[in-house]
Amino acid sequence: MSPDPAGFTSALEEICTGIVGPDAATVDRQGVFPERAVHALAAAGLLGAVSAQDVGGLGLGMRGAATIVGRLAQECGSTAMVACMHYCGTAVLEALGPGDVRQAAASGAHLSTLAFSEAGSRSHFWAPVGTATRERDQIALNARKSWVTSASRATAYVWSSQPVTAGAGLSTLWLVPSKQPGIQVQGAFDGLGLRGNDSSPVSANDVRVPESAMLGDDGKGFDVMMSAVLPMFNVLSAACSVGIMESAVQRTAEHASGSRYAHTGATLADLPTIRNYIARIRVKTDMARSLLGDTILALEGGRPDALLRVLSCKAAAAENAIEVVELAMRVCGGAAFRKDVGVERHFRDAHAAGVMGPTTDVLYDFIGKAVCGQPLF
Repeated sequence: MSPDPAGFTSALEEICTGIVGPDAATVDRQGVFPERAVHALAAAGLLGAVSAQDVGGLGLGMRGAATIVGRLAQECGSTAMVACMHYCGTAVLEALGPGDVRQAAASGAHLSTLAFSEAGSRSHFWAPVGTATRERDQIALNARKSWVTSASRATAYVWSSQPVTAGAGLSTLWLVPSKQPGIQVQGAFDGLGLRGNDSSPVSANDVRVPESAMLGDDGKGFDVMMSAVLPMFNVLSAACSVGIMESAVQRTAEHASGSRYAHTGATLADLPTIRNYIARIRVKTDMARSLLGDTILALEGGRPDALLRVLSCKAAAAENAIEVVELAMRVCGGAAFRKDVGVERHFRDAHAAGVMGPTTDVLYDFIGKAVCGQPLF
């Protein structure tokens, strides 16, 4: 399908209502990858949202990607996270990847993802302990990645390691095919939320790649993480949280307006206390959405507070999402524990953002440093 930047929202809406939403309960219940949704996004050109038009992408940038991820998250958090990580990987490929890979990512033939977080450095994704060693004309990679979204479905990983040359910097990035000998996905994901995002540990045991697989310069991975990955990931993670909140608000309001007391005929929404809770989750959602929008404006305009906004938007959205889904569960009462209401899935999915690196606690530390004029690292 040829790129159509102007019409992407109609294609997105059709996919969300026709595939993503109907498949969401099965994806969650069975913990299966959202295969149909990802194929549909690729066929519509939407996986090429952040890819440049000269390689067949839509050229929508971060704003367009946030729109897509936020809308997907209203229907299925797992599908939204798969798209989020593809866009983050693609952002690196757009800056440093070879032309044929960029074209494949734009068309959806290449599903990208990040392989940064490691068991040894935990949520400090910027400090890999995995190694890259020069062995004659090849590079040998060894690492234990703790969480990789689309681990068994991605075409290749944007992979981080320590530099080949000691002291060259904090990290080096590589393009590593997911089927390369020595790569091993450590079992299927069976988690609390985002159950279909195929997020599993991945190990590299003497994985050989050519030196041409290096993305950028040796030791300069940290710079790419800060300039390309962190803004994209934080904004899209926030968009995912806002999408989950939006759906939780809508489902809660529908439940409250449609559930009646048989002996009085009054609905739950007729109770001032219930309306107060619904008003609060509406306000919380709008607050997070406003900060997300301002973050994108700050990045687009090169504002001096852009980094602070990038740090804040993910932390605020993750925290607000937990508050929103907890109140949604409270309003919907016992019915919220049933799968058909849909709130309990959002409750589980919403808790993921706070523990995905950079975690909310790490972000608050960074924000405090930034406000106090201290260096972040």
